[in-house]
Amino acid sequence: MENTPYCDLHIHVGSSVAPHVMWSIANQQGFKLPVRDYWEFVDLITINPRRVHSLDDYLRILHEWTEKIQSSPAAVERSVYEIMGKEYRSSRVQQIELRFNPMKRNLGGERDLDHIIHAALRGMDRAVLEYNLKAGLIFCLAREFSAELNEIILEKAIRYRNRGVIGIDLAGTESLAIELDESVGRYAAMFQRARDAGLGTTIHTGETANTAGEGVIAVLKHLKPDRIGHGVRAAYNAEALQRLSDTDTVLEICPTSNLHTRAVRHLEEFKFVLGAFLEAKVPITINTDGTYLCSTNLKREFRLLTESGILTSEEAERARQNAFDRSFISA
Repeated sequence: MENTPYCDLHIHVGSSVAPHVMWSIANQQGFKLPVRDYWEFVDLITINPRRVHSLDDYLRILHEWTEKIQSSPAAVERSVYEIMGKEYRSSRVQQIELRFNPMKRNLGGERDLDHIIHAALRGMDRAVLEYNLKAGLIFCLAREFSAELNEIILEKAIRYRNRGVIGIDLAGTESLAIELDESVGRYAAMFQRARDAGLGTTIHTGETANTAGEGVIAVLKHLKPDRIGHGVRAAYNAEALQRLSDTDTVLEICPTSNLHTRAVRHLEEFKFVLGAFLEAKVPITINTDGTYLCSTNLKREFRLLTESGILTSEEAERARQNAFDRSFISA
């Protein structure tokens, strides 16, 4: 398996840059940090299970530090380049779909959005050239953004469709009050426009503890995404499982991340969750979400599931191949 190629469909710019690179970027830009020591900085931007108890805790690290440090064209270009090269070197990830929200890298409008996007594309081009990769960018819409701001991000994704942007995502903390049928439809027209423009569609949902797949059902009914980011809570809902199977919607499973955010409590529960998906014939892929934030890489994610007996080697191989088959790059 040493030379086996991998494909990561779900990895964020904000949580996958090495701490020493983030430290370098912060100092080069004169970014005022709350700590002076490098090792304290590492602790600041990586997950400590004693301090992270939910998805909100996980996202707070991104919003308070990494997104701000990456908020310049130079920082974005270097971040994208460093992530892709490191993933190839550590796990032989030969195909990667890297996602981020460009509007969360322009300091609330102080930086030009097109400059941020061009910088990300330059970083990707350099990594593709040096490592002979296949790569694409996914732009994340934000649940906390207004419709007007999300429309701008969608327009940029469509504009750069032929330059390396391959899809859109909907990310952010999921609130059932927002995600139920009558209101999730506010994104429906955006997702239809994305599909009409040839973009792939994926959505973060079903990753909040103490839910049972209600958000998964809502987005499948109204937004019809090609893939779902995480979706692990759907394992507890028969209707969600049936809809996922009927629509052949791919799940982007991120094991270590889901354990850190408490979406899944422990490996024994993961055995139940993935077993439910496999029994219902729901296609799954294995991904990292945030390599350095979660202290992982793609080979480690597969090893975690196979060595703990959650997936057989045949099931793991099927999940590995699913990622290549269902990638927006391939499409």
